[in-house]
Amino acid sequence: MLYIFSGLPGAGKTTLSSALARELRGVYLRVDAVEHAMKEAGMLVDGPEGYMVCYAIASQNLRLGLDVIADTVNPIQITREAWRNVAESLEIPFMEIEVVCSDEREHRHRVETRKADIPDFVLPTWGQVRNRQYEPWDRDRIVIDTAHQTVAESLETLYGQLNNSRST
Repeated sequence: MLYIFSGLPGAGKTTLSSALARELRGVYLRVDAVEHAMKEAGMLVDGPEGYMVCYAIASQNLRLGLDVIADTVNPIQITREAWRNVAESLEIPFMEIEVVCSDEREHRHRVETRKADIPDFVLPTWGQVRNRQYEPWDRDRIVIDTAHQTVAESLETLYGQLNNSRST
């Protein structure tokens, strides 16, 4: 299964997707870590390069029969379609999961107070998050609102929705 996460920085996407990866013992792909490593290696990353690397790694691991959890902002239709194509090309099921924080005050607080968990990684400011291009979704997906929920509560909500989606 390919679990395709998306959402703005600070919404709780990395926290939730990494918790799911731990629970499933699945392959965890975080585009921030990939792009940061590419930059540290002296590469110019100003487009889809990090996503392209993640698509390739996801494909390899799905071929091995492993669950893959993709942690990316996934802000535009093109990237969303590309993730679906990874799974569909291998005839692997996938779930699209959008993580949101509906409480703007809480979202801003998270963005302004969080600490980078990747050494030397520069986190976006609240202004950058607010001004980031993020296209509305044009298809069904699981939406998890992390506002006023613990990680455990958000993960429980996610499991409930995953089970509902699989049974329909």
